[in-house]
Amino acid sequence: MNPPLQFSASSLQDYVDCPRRFQLRHVWRLDWPAAGSEPLAEHERHGRLGRELHRLIHQHLLGVPEERLSATVRDPQLARWWRSYLAYAPTLEDVQVVPELGLSTAIAGHRLYAQYDALLILRDDASQATQFVILDWKTYRQRPKHTWLAARLQTRVYPLVLVQAGAPFNHGQPVRPECVELRYWLAEHPEAPVSFKYNQTSYKLDITYISDLVEQIVYRIEREGQGGEEASVWPLTDDWRRCSICTFRSLCRRGTVAGPATQDVEDYTADDETTISGAGDGPEWAQVVELAVS
Repeated sequence: MNPPLQFSASSLQDYVDCPRRFQLRHVWRLDWPAAGSEPLAEHERHGRLGRELHRLIHQHLLGVPEERLSATVRDPQLARWWRSYLAYAPTLEDVQVVPELGLSTAIAGHRLYAQYDALLILRDDASQATQFVILDWKTYRQRPKHTWLAARLQTRVYPLVLVQAGAPFNHGQPVRPECVELRYWLAEHPEAPVSFKYNQTSYKLDITYISDLVEQIVYRIEREGQGGEEASVWPLTDDWRRCSICTFRSLCRRGTVAGPATQDVEDYTADDETTISGAGDGPEWAQVVELAVS
């Protein structure tokens, strides 16, 4: 019997958006030398600043003094994001904050992994949490539509995994879906985070939907092979707009010119670059606690 595969919101999003991209990135593990958007230098700079903001926030949540961290910020855009976070940080006081947390759970006989930027745990008493808030830091250039974020696999996977794997943070008691909230904090719009409250209905729908996705992917892998001449080409997306910001567009003969960097709200690569075989190593600075719960 083959060992269980591991999936994430990122890899499942790839499959939903374009099965062929999933096959190239997560099954064949192909690293295609193409830019995700243009201009390339700005695309790379924006990604680097986003990673640096995550590192700064992580260190701040671990207790590194604000003044020490602020002294390391040189880029004006990063400084603006950092000031916005520091203005938001007082809302995190007097609650338990677990930064850079990795959790995984079983779904359809395989592992589903989620990497949280931070988990807030609110308690009325010491015995049981009353609310869990999943915080995710976003550096989108444009404010995404609520409907677009709601449809993202991250919005469905992150609360689901916490409900199934969060008992260790609730004194061993199951986490009820109605106690979970996912909150996207937008560096370019820090005054208005986007929140999604979870509930039992959403949880049941997500279990069914994500289980079906995992089963479809596993069936394709087993039926069509993982590589070599016998492997079939998985279907390409019908939405060519996605191809303009996909690094595999030239390989798929969907164009050679990258889309503009202003399209990053439609960037279909999520934050957790996890392949189906296991969790990625993640940033060098991340001190991740990972719990695998059946």
